[in-house]
Amino acid sequence: MATETRLVATPAEKEILRVNIRYQIRRDLPEVCLIEQDSFEFAWTEEDFLRTLRQRNCLGIVAELGDKVVGFMIYELHVKKLHILNLAVSPSVRRLRVGAQLVAKLISNLSLQRRTRITVELRESNLPAQLFFRAQRFKATRVLRAFYDDTGEDAFLLQYRLAGAPAEDPEVDLFVTD
Repeated sequence: MATETRLVATPAEKEILRVNIRYQIRRDLPEVCLIEQDSFEFAWTEEDFLRTLRQRNCLGIVAELGDKVVGFMIYELHVKKLHILNLAVSPSVRRLRVGAQLVAKLISNLSLQRRTRITVELRESNLPAQLFFRAQRFKATRVLRAFYDDTGEDAFLLQYRLAGAPAEDPEVDLFVTD
């Protein structure tokens, strides 16, 4: 009897959906592109992914449920930090902590001896992403004016800093108000 991977969680599974996280390979690209198209108004094209992943300092990871890719993250390696370029989760498994598992995997790559922080830019209008990254203990440290070429929209620069790592910028969280 063949089994089919179910991509919609039952109410009992709503808290966390365990996925396998691995490095992205070329054959993952069609599924990654579908998730991207379902996730963003200004989505990356297949060529955008290929151009980015051809760079020596860029890596991709995917979250798999059975044999289906249900989330991905593209990031850059820098001397002292990791920088998230793109992260998305399939709409059918959102709010089941798939994105949190991808971010946790990246955080596990940090060390006090090398890369001590993770950065990401988010559109000012992308409140769901802001709330997601805040829940992952990222802090908004700067506003980047007219950051996005396609709309001229501002971005927030968010940062996660490993405990015990020296702060390069003053520790200010723009999301916290007094």
